[in-house]
Amino acid sequence: MKSARRAVLRRLLTAIREVRPGHRAIVAVDGLDGAGKTVLAEELVRLAAEGACARSVASVSIDGFHHPRAVRYAAGRGPESFYRDSYDYAAFERVVVAPFRRGAVITPAVWDVDADQPVSPEVLDLPEDCVLLVDGIFLHRPELREIWDASIWVKVPFEVSVPRGNQRFPHLGDSDPESEASHRYVGGQRLYFAEAAPWERATWFIDNADLDTPRLS
Repeated sequence: MKSARRAVLRRLLTAIREVRPGHRAIVAVDGLDGAGKTVLAEELVRLAAEGACARSVASVSIDGFHHPRAVRYAAGRGPESFYRDSYDYAAFERVVVAPFRRGAVITPAVWDVDADQPVSPEVLDLPEDCVLLVDGIFLHRPELREIWDASIWVKVPFEVSVPRGNQRFPHLGDSDPESEASHRYVGGQRLYFAEAAPWERATWFIDNADLDTPRLS
């Protein structure tokens, strides 16, 4: 990690650790596909682990809570179904949010989206004052807003997020945000913007377009 990025992430980590001190806290790490949300959460966890006596930070991804493929595509392959039908939020609240709040172990995932089958990972037994980062898309949608004690909006334009995200999915080919290949994903996120305006609700903003020199506000 470049020194400039490390310095910004340390500032963000300090702020995160001040959320509900002495109690468990849940912080959303929201942004476009390809914004760098999962990597950011993992970096923050690693930085937190470097401090011997500081508050613990852990992470899970909403991507472990996809619906089965048959559910995700039941209403078609357009933007609306991507936004409305991708994730099993009831399962996420049942095995992550509710047990985390009462001090119990959590289950970090229930579905393997690539294999399209359920998973049974080891549960996580987290400290009583742990901060849990949850990374993923659509995290400021109305039915999730009350979950978060704080949230991060990872800001990048579609012109950056789509090519970056497609590096993980080379079969998608075209990295033009306005292409037919991008329509489901970019269109779904635009529906999210119209409904939720996530940047208006986030506690912190991190401009992650330049990975070496992010900007925090």
